[in-house]
Amino acid sequence: MNLETAISNGCARNWESVDADDVEPVRFAVIGLGWFTKGRALPALEKSSRCEPTVLVSSTAEKAERIAADTSGEVDGISYEEFHDGKSRTRYDAVYICTPNALHLEYATTAASFGKDVLCEKPIERSSDRARSLIETCEAADVELMVAYRMHTEPAVRRARELVADGFIGKPMEVRGDMSQRLLDRVNPDTGQWRLDEELAGGGALFDIGIYPLNTARFLLDDDPVAVTGRTASTHTAFDDVDETVSFTLEFPDEVFASCYASHNARQSSGITVTGTEGQVRIEPAFFQDQVRQLHISRGDGRSSIELTKIDQMLEEFDYFADRVRGNASIHPDGKHALVDMRAMEAVYESEAERTWVSIE
Repeated sequence: MNLETAISNGCARNWESVDADDVEPVRFAVIGLGWFTKGRALPALEKSSRCEPTVLVSSTAEKAERIAADTSGEVDGISYEEFHDGKSRTRYDAVYICTPNALHLEYATTAASFGKDVLCEKPIERSSDRARSLIETCEAADVELMVAYRMHTEPAVRRARELVADGFIGKPMEVRGDMSQRLLDRVNPDTGQWRLDEELAGGGALFDIGIYPLNTARFLLDDDPVAVTGRTASTHTAFDDVDETVSFTLEFPDEVFASCYASHNARQSSGITVTGTEGQVRIEPAFFQDQVRQLHISRGDGRSSIELTKIDQMLEEFDYFADRVRGNASIHPDGKHALVDMRAMEAVYESEAERTWVSIE
């Protein structure tokens, strides 16, 4: 792909395999009604022509019904217990799981037992062992499983990946990625929130936002890491049980390295860069949803910056999932793809403990 093609493609949905007008919308049961679901997921589902929210699931039926009343369409509100008991199971085709990480397996297991496809937020679970159980459960029930890596359908990332794959920057040599925010200032001031609970989250900044540069590096290189070294740190008492900041380096085949940084107590920032033998491509800002993305591209002495039209990342993700569920094309990223991230993140913590490089098996 040359630069002109990348620019002209812009926000093209070159992943579409079926016409939305030719298939029925995928009806979703949305499990977990926190701020992200209410502010991001539900508005995207309401806008979609490929999907629709038909069941909302929360800690109490009263809360679910209250939010359902403000959601477009005929929407049932049920409790977690009622979901497990099968209430409203004929009203949805798939589930979107947006609960604390350690609860993903529980809801995916119930959904799979009902024959419902699963779209699960990242990380797939709190540990690789639980992730394997979730994957095996969906495979045994023959239901689709996709893990919600928004960057895989983010146009700026897809265009950068195409440029790398087509050799525009030569042979990739290095990736640098970062994501940071002040969690307690910008997201949730509650020091008792689940993201700070190791049992529920599995990890801190690494599991919550470090996974963005980690997984996006894999996606841009179309490859998986073989080893990692990393360090974590915490300075705020709220992060006594989980990492506040993490810095790690991934080794990919052919001696390509990716340096990644994430912090829950630093200025909001995000970006990812791939440097090759002939050029470089950078996405900045990269990961936060509300920002307009730019591609910064250089090759030889030439440089260019391209601003892409802002898209709704959740809408792209939901529509991609629906396209795959209604069509015959395979789903990616699937559970096995997500399992690589789980092993890599656990290896970061192992490296921190042993102060050495750790192989990713």
